[in-house]
Amino acid sequence: MTVARLILGYFHPWANDAGFYAARTHGHTEAAGIDLHIGVVDPGRGDTLVHLARGEGDLGVVPTNRLLAARARGQRVVAVATINQTGLETIHSLGSLGITRPRDLAGRRVALNPTPRGLAMVRHLVAADGGDPDAVVVVDSGTRELQSQDLLDGFADAYFGAYWAWDELFDPYTGTDRLSWPVKDHGAPAFPSYVLVAREEWAEANGDALRALLGAAEQGFRHAAGDADAAAEFDRVTPYFSREAIRRSFELIAPTWFAGDAWGVIDDDVIASYAHWLVDNGAIPSLDGLPGATTSAYLPEGQPAGVGR
Repeated sequence: MTVARLILGYFHPWANDAGFYAARTHGHTEAAGIDLHIGVVDPGRGDTLVHLARGEGDLGVVPTNRLLAARARGQRVVAVATINQTGLETIHSLGSLGITRPRDLAGRRVALNPTPRGLAMVRHLVAADGGDPDAVVVVDSGTRELQSQDLLDGFADAYFGAYWAWDELFDPYTGTDRLSWPVKDHGAPAFPSYVLVAREEWAEANGDALRALLGAAEQGFRHAAGDADAAAEFDRVTPYFSREAIRRSFELIAPTWFAGDAWGVIDDDVIASYAHWLVDNGAIPSLDGLPGATTSAYLPEGQPAGVGR
């Protein structure tokens, strides 16, 4: 058995991670000869990529922009599969605050974790709708996940970063004036929210095992997407969330795992276009991390080998 240490991308497992757990629960990883260890980040010690840089994991689920930035810094990691074929974030607001569309955020307070990419995305969406991005007032909310009540309490007029397939499902506010604008539908560039990366050293030394692991992962994600009992199974991993929210999240997130009927597909043209957007908008310093950032060499047989190539 080959040990593969996977570090997830958030403080806790969520529905987007279900395929990896399903692959292990249903014996796909064991059948592939993989002893899969799944862990989460310790935020006090850095994000997933920092953990990989210290050798504390072999693979990680990371946002595409962070992969590109890490490679530009010289970290030897490579995307070996795409987890989400689209963007997951939203801008959330309330019509009762006098906001009806993204351009209305000009002159208003928008809460977000003010990373270079987050700031660039908010500015882009406001400008794409005809608003003045320079007029947006940024409120630093750090990594805190906001809800409608925070807006009603005056913390901000809108917030950016919640996922339409997760965070928005836990907002108890039932007012009909809730506004949720998925960035994918409001002028954002096309991009895959999360990719699965591997330390290049580990991938090179364990190529057959990595290929087998991705085959097992595909089976797991297909199970999570298509089995009526999958959400209930995942309840054992996240017992602190409501079963209804987990079920609904599965329904929403599962289609993003596939390009057509194919799992894991890496579209190099989309990633290259996104990389240029990140540079043009000051979200990453250069394109130095783009060459060699992806490989389709380990994807299961029959999957498209680099759509954009």
